[in-house]
Amino acid sequence: MIEYKKILDKNMVNVLKDILKEIRDNGLSDNNHLYITFLTSHKKNNLPKWLKQKYPEEMTIVIQYEYYNLEINENNFSISLSFNNIKTNLIIDYNAIVSFADPSANFGLILQKNKVQKKVTKKLKNNKSNKDNVINFSNYKKH
Repeated sequence: MIEYKKILDKNMVNVLKDILKEIRDNGLSDNNHLYITFLTSHKKNNLPKWLKQKYPEEMTIVIQYEYYNLEINENNFSISLSFNNIKTNLIIDYNAIVSFADPSANFGLILQKNKVQKKVTKKLKNNKSNKDNVINFSNYKKH
């Protein structure tokens, strides 16, 4: 059986990797900027504690004018950004990314796999009293 969704998810991450490599190698033009939304609580992210406390579930970073040390790795990327004039190093796992977009190019992608993971995790947290370990998927749209 061909696993279309798995192949699509993998290639959507590859699109982001290629975009990040383009930014690393050539920088951004005056108009381009990249918004990346990700789950801050993902276990393989490496973020300062104060940033996780401020954004316990999700945050969006903007890569535009001031970014440093952009590195693209197999399972994550790292970047240094300034938050209130505090230079901060972030390591973001690709599996934590919900979406990315460049509004100036009218381009964006939602990584459905990660979006669904977020909803399931949130649903599980809201149903802590449910002791029979049954997940009710009736609230989720079928794709």
